Amino acid sequence: MRHRIIIGGAEGRDRACVRLIRKSIAAALKAEKVNVRCEINVLLTDDEGIREINRNMRGVDKATDVLSFPMFDFSPGAFSAADGQADPLSRFMPLGDMALNMDRVRSQGEEYGHGEKRETAYLTVHSMLHLLGYDHEDEGENKKLMRSREKEIMKTIRI
Repeated sequence: MRHRIIIGGAEGRDRACVRLIRKSIAAALKAEKVNVRCEINVLLTDDEGIREINRNMRGVDKATDVLSFPMFDFSPGAFSAADGQADPLSRFMPLGDMALNMDRVRSQGEEYGHGEKRETAYLTVHSMLHLLGYDHEDEGENKKLMRSREKEIMKTIRI
């Protein structure tokens, strides 16, 4: 299925990174059985940019690795097009926005010993699951479910 993935802040970025983000989004949508054409907005930013977004949107004055802003309130693991609404002009369902901190991609990839490619894919999948209703704020079943889905989707990306 063809989705619309709009990536801002990609100017001057490695094309392979942009392709990996698109591939990771597609893998998450396929794994979650999303059966409608969707639109996802991605902003590639840095520590300063994501800190500003976090402060303005969430009232949290600190940088983080990725932020997700879902458009709809989906049930985790049970995507239903009836829970959202397609744009009447484009006919794509806008799932929401993500901001990916490329400074953290580099530092966390190094810190965790798996490199930038894997960290980019992981944070993208993580954010997509948030857009599709998953959450990990508790330390219970929701977090376990989300981590399980992340692992399964990452296997399909093969990094």
